[in-house]
Amino acid sequence: QVQLVESGGGLVQAGGSLRLSCAASGRTFSTNAMAWFRQAPGKEREFVAAISWNSDITDYAESVKGRFTISRDTAKSTVSLQMNSLKPEDTAVYHCAVASFITRSKSRYGYWGQGTQVTVSS
Repeated sequence: QVQLVESGGGLVQAGGSLRLSCAASGRTFSTNAMAWFRQAPGKEREFVAAISWNSDITDYAESVKGRFTISRDTAKSTVSLQMNSLKPEDTAVYHCAVASFITRSKSRYGYWGQGTQVTVSS
């Protein structure tokens, strides 16, 4: 059974940092792209960042570029999201996801984690 489990969320003040992690189990995703999406209350789930299978390519939403960094450890089947200079508008449930190739389209991601809550206070 494939599982993606996120961790590292929490409450932080504006300007602070958090590091999210996602561990995959049940199969290997060494040739898959991995990504982070987020969903705030009452809003659509939106793309945050993605990384290719060999980490050669990364992609970021404009709203997080320069503040967030995505990385992965293929041997450990994990993907991380370092979030710095957090803003209240970053508040959301963050989900990791797996796709065949790097893309911003959430419909292309076949596996999803349950999510971890990130709350940024002003």
